[in-house]
Amino acid sequence: MTGKVERIFIGLDTSAYTTSLALVDQAERLLWEKRLPLPVGKGGLGLRQSEAVFTHLQNLPRLWAEGASWLKLATPAGVAAATQPRPLEGSYMPVFKVSEAFGLFLAQSLGLFFMPRSHQEGHVAAGLWSAGLAPGRYLVLHLSGGTTEILAVEEQNCGALQIERVGGSADLNAGQFIDRIGVALGFPFPAGPHLESLAREAAQVTEAGTVTLPLAVKGSAVSFSGPESHARRLLARGCPGAKLARAVETCIADSLSKAARAVPGFAGRYQAVLAVGGVAANAFIRARLAEGLEPLPFYCAEPRFSGDNAVGLAVLAARSGRRGGG
Repeated sequence: MTGKVERIFIGLDTSAYTTSLALVDQAERLLWEKRLPLPVGKGGLGLRQSEAVFTHLQNLPRLWAEGASWLKLATPAGVAAATQPRPLEGSYMPVFKVSEAFGLFLAQSLGLFFMPRSHQEGHVAAGLWSAGLAPGRYLVLHLSGGTTEILAVEEQNCGALQIERVGGSADLNAGQFIDRIGVALGFPFPAGPHLESLAREAAQVTEAGTVTLPLAVKGSAVSFSGPESHARRLLARGCPGAKLARAVETCIADSLSKAARAVPGFAGRYQAVLAVGGVAANAFIRARLAEGLEPLPFYCAEPRFSGDNAVGLAVLAARSGRRGGG
């Protein structure tokens, strides 16, 4: 890393899946970040909120013990924490009270400004930052185990994000679809990387021909509950796992492409489409979305910044710091 570090900004996120801490400097250069996944027992599909809260309370001091050494390089200036799932009134999950409380404690103890933000804003900011996108208006696909939404996002020069939901899943989320079928195939939770690896073998499987799942899309609304039920029936009938895994990936990408193209002003109102969230790390889904969303340019968060992380929150804190903090 080149250039002098003068101020450091802290990002905190305690999601239903991961404890995350990140540090960036005033130029938005990533100094350090680390994540600790929440452990889930074999066959499980996640943790209860009380279990996740307890694990975050154990994880955050461990992360802080590692990351705090960087504060010797420069003056800590601000902290942004995920305090709710989405930037909406009434959006609430107990896990985010952990990052809120820890962030407030740091801010008050160290004399920093504190910026409450949502988990979703952190995902969007991580995507915009890692893709190198300038401020503008984007159609963002937020694809994860807890969210499948199509968002109209506008970023101003100050780093403030205006987010409006314009479509998405009416029931099951894309990540849940992947995890449920992945666990049914015998993989641990979260099953995304395992299902993706299995799907790569689909071309080598000769039995049963091509496997497809139905699309359930109405306007910009997507449903994955029907395709999931269909996938389970195919699995019960002996469908090869690799072909089923590839069919799940194809169904997700094609459903989202169809729903996004139905958003009013798709081709003329937005500069590009950006995909964020853990599902956006899947290489096949990314490639198929890029093809299905033409003529708009398609971008993704870098794979390592697609899943839950605190980097986007730290970046938002740095941008806020440049305009005076808070």
